[in-house]
Amino acid sequence: MRGLRVVGAGLGRTGTNSLKLALERLTGGRCYHMTELFERPDDLPVWDAAIRGEPPDWRTFPAGFAATVDWPACAFWGGLADAHPDAIVLLSVRDSAEQWWRSFEATILDGLSRPVPADRPDWAARRKVTFAMLERTFTPRWRDREGAMAAYEAHNAGVRAAVPAGRLVEWRAGDGWEPLCTALGVPVPDEPFPHVNSTEEFRSEQHAPE
Repeated sequence: MRGLRVVGAGLGRTGTNSLKLALERLTGGRCYHMTELFERPDDLPVWDAAIRGEPPDWRTFPAGFAATVDWPACAFWGGLADAHPDAIVLLSVRDSAEQWWRSFEATILDGLSRPVPADRPDWAARRKVTFAMLERTFTPRWRDREGAMAAYEAHNAGVRAAVPAGRLVEWRAGDGWEPLCTALGVPVPDEPFPHVNSTEEFRSEQHAPE
């Protein structure tokens, strides 16, 4: 089985949902995004174990995917990159930490602050793992503006320092297809780059409380 072609190191709220669609178009394979946890509940204990310091074999998990973006995979980008040495490392970023925080606060933080319906134990299970992931792999201060922004900057700096320039692709939403196509060695599609999951769209989704 062919391994990952793209390891996404960018944090959530950096255009990762759009990147998921774009990478699936370019690679012809599936891209693992946080939304996969809604369809693949058996993956949750695997991520939970990884957060507790017991990672899976990243050569085989997640299986059947050509790329990863967003949390939880971006929290373990280093292990995934080591396990797939031929994959590019894709660091999606916002124009500033402040811009990223405003989006994070209005979507992920807002959703995680809402009560979980009593009849949705699946939401409660995902939320428990999400809390642990943010606290242990991002920052215990993820609810705090200054703490979260500092962690965002530190995460990006760590990726830039660890990945050789020839392997790292840094991407912003306005960059569109070209940097991805160049890195993957594929033609630029003759179609608009997908733009989905704006703050407004996120908050209107039925999974927003996650």
